[in-house]
Amino acid sequence: MSVTRRTVLQGAALAALVSQVPVTRAFAQDKVIRFAMPQDFTRIYTFVTSEYSQGQRDYISLVNGRGGINGYTILADVSDHGNDMPRAIEAYERAKAEGAVLIDPLSTPVARALVPRVLEDKINLITAFSGRSDAADGSVFPYVLPLTPNYWTQAGLLIDFFRQQDGDLKGKTICFVHIDTPFGKEPLPILEKLAEKEGFKLQAFPYTPPGNDQSAIWPQVRRARPDWVMFWGAAVGQTVALTEAIRNGLPMDRVSSSVWISESDMEVVGKADTKGVLKVEPCASGRDPQIIQDILKEVVDAGKGAGPKEKVGTSYYNYGVMLAALMVEGVRMAFEKNPNGPINGEWMNAGLRSITNFDAGGFIPPTTVTPEDHQGGGKARIARWDGEKFVPATDWYSANQDVVWEEVRKYSAQFKATGK
Repeated sequence: MSVTRRTVLQGAALAALVSQVPVTRAFAQDKVIRFAMPQDFTRIYTFVTSEYSQGQRDYISLVNGRGGINGYTILADVSDHGNDMPRAIEAYERAKAEGAVLIDPLSTPVARALVPRVLEDKINLITAFSGRSDAADGSVFPYVLPLTPNYWTQAGLLIDFFRQQDGDLKGKTICFVHIDTPFGKEPLPILEKLAEKEGFKLQAFPYTPPGNDQSAIWPQVRRARPDWVMFWGAAVGQTVALTEAIRNGLPMDRVSSSVWISESDMEVVGKADTKGVLKVEPCASGRDPQIIQDILKEVVDAGKGAGPKEKVGTSYYNYGVMLAALMVEGVRMAFEKNPNGPINGEWMNAGLRSITNFDAGGFIPPTTVTPEDHQGGGKARIARWDGEKFVPATDWYSANQDVVWEEVRKYSAQFKATGK
């Protein structure tokens, strides 16, 4: 049985987001599996969240429209935590009381705050492209699952790509411009290690969140005469960073981002002006992948889409599809291991940690999640903006995993010893 609740959201993201969020209330006799998705629709990660959530809900609608998994439908419980800790914790406690098997808050500070609770409650915390990088160590964080390359791996991929282009990074200067939050500072340990290993000079430039004004930062970056620039933020901070990089004359083909840059950001800054910008790409972009074609045919064109059709196939939309596909694969594996349940966090955890060589029909790199490796192998690719779309510049691959895992184990050991 389902009812519809009017969800009131405020802020710029609302213009691109549907104002009616369908919520299904499960009754004891219903065969449903609850995914809790309280995310930030109204404060920091606005444009990111609207497209990401749309992709998640459309994929879940595709699965449910095909009969679900083993006769069970997936219930996507979407709400807005506004990146506010009390609201996020309230949403988590509600999800726990309602029997959610996982929670995906899409926020590094929220994810960090929830870690002790999910470890105690045995509810799976999805931290794709967010959260703490040492959570890749499943032996210490059994209920925290990035399922995707963490920030340390993303930084390691970019540094390796720079090395491939220049042949050697010894004596080079790499500037790291980042939002001054735990999320923005997350890559620093691995960048410092790689600077020591590769012999490049690392200069970090933090800016005050959310990043509306970076005018004092970028002239300093220009004066550093960098060989490469890595900018690390989300939403408005990313478009402001690109605008300032252009204003200061930095060559776009030497400017790079984590996964958090999208076609929408390029439209804001100027699609032609940003030609050459690099990013880490965790899944295929655009509408060509079969999984996106299926969503268009069976969900969007059938009038069941969760948001604007023009957003289908954007980077952030496809990230949402990617994560929903991994979550649903976890459900499928959980049924394979324990067909009779009980359906709870432990049951779901066994499924998620059994995902093997899953690529969603070539949409994502082959992903294998184990009790030890929660980032799924750490594969992604580098893509370059050609003025209209992101084009792969490499195949799926991983890099610098020896350095990444050395740091993962060091910091996870600290958490195990101190709880911090």
